[in-house]
Amino acid sequence: MRKKSIMIVFTGGTISMHKHESTFKTVINDNQNELLKILESNIPHVELLSHQFSMKPSPAVTPGDMFNLAKLTNQYIENPNIDGVVITHGTDTLEETAYFLDLYLNTKKPVVVTGSMRNFSELGYDGLSNLHSSILVASSSESKNLGILVVLNDEINSAREVTKSHTMALDTFKSLEFGPLGIVDQERVIYYRNTHHHESFITPNQLSADVEIVKASAGSSSVLLNLLIDQKINGIIVEALGRGNVPETMVDGIKRAIKNNIPVIITSRSPMGRVLDTYGYEGGGAHLMSLGVIFAGNLNSQKARIKLILALSLTNDQEQIRKYFSEGDY
Repeated sequence: MRKKSIMIVFTGGTISMHKHESTFKTVINDNQNELLKILESNIPHVELLSHQFSMKPSPAVTPGDMFNLAKLTNQYIENPNIDGVVITHGTDTLEETAYFLDLYLNTKKPVVVTGSMRNFSELGYDGLSNLHSSILVASSSESKNLGILVVLNDEINSAREVTKSHTMALDTFKSLEFGPLGIVDQERVIYYRNTHHHESFITPNQLSADVEIVKASAGSSSVLLNLLIDQKINGIIVEALGRGNVPETMVDGIKRAIKNNIPVIITSRSPMGRVLDTYGYEGGGAHLMSLGVIFAGNLNSQKARIKLILALSLTNDQEQIRKYFSEGDY
């Protein structure tokens, strides 16, 4: 029986960083060979392959990078000699890249995204254990057909559900409403539940849309909305209040965006729960729905932005975009 072959794609992030010897600040450091050497001796039953896609901190990762990473990953998935893919990534935008891959890649093979909260120089460096667990998950036959997975701190989460919940804690990646799909317990990969899957795959030939996020707060105006409209933005995500409501002072900007055929997607700044057309006052969800906004279910704003970028790069049809956001709604 042949070994499982897992491709590890390195993109950068804290997992590939150390402390600078003079400034003691965390900087990028190519530690790929060191990590692979340690992992190979600890997982002898798995063949480890590697590819260095980039060496970037995750705030530098763009949707264009995600698109190129998705195409590269797809090449490895289509290789019959590769059983799964593990991608290392900085944690700041990890959930966005993972969700991009989830929307783009139609794969039965496991694809796992991981990273670390501590750099290679720190005591308690979690990069090795996260990589180890991710390789075990990617090589498990039970990880097939689950979409893109995110594995850190020995927890397995769905890219659709997971978010970074804390700036520094090792268990920062949480599926706040539903909990993890499973865990890694020593060498065992254990699943407790499946995930509500799947939304339509969105696979444009190139990315051609600019989308920005506007966050609502008490008394927010339409200034930012109007600025984006004037800049010919392609789409707007509004991170609304509560159930999907905005101050009435934002309504004129939303109306103007819709009049200019700019899709406006409503999410919530609350970390849990769905947006819905519940309230009928001006700026309430029902009022916004009547104006033509699109509700994003329980997607957070950063993931809704990724979905809209992909959707607008494929179509300008408002009903098709609305359909994309209604699918996969929990």
